Amino acid sequence: MYYQLPNGKVVKMSLEEYLELTDADVQFLMSIDYGDHIIDPFHGSAVEKTSHKEYDFSFLPNDEDISLDSIASDDAPFDDIIDLAEDTEL
Repeated sequence: MYYQLPNGKVVKMSLEEYLELTDADVQFLMSIDYGDHIIDPFHGSAVEKTSHKEYDFSFLPNDEDISLDSIASDDAPFDDIIDLAEDTEL
């Protein structure tokens, strides 16, 4: 885990080392100017470890295979609804 010292430098330590850390230890680390300034907020995070996904858009199905009749309709449950806007005349 990373622990940021009061002077802004960051030190990498285990959980056991952090739990045993005293104020004198923190003062000592600052006095010897130990640690690094980390500018990147994602340093050491899982964001760096994710792979970049690439998509192949050159592989598309043939347009001849797709027709509007073969695509399932999303509005099938709404076929029974009457459009009241068409029936009103002023």
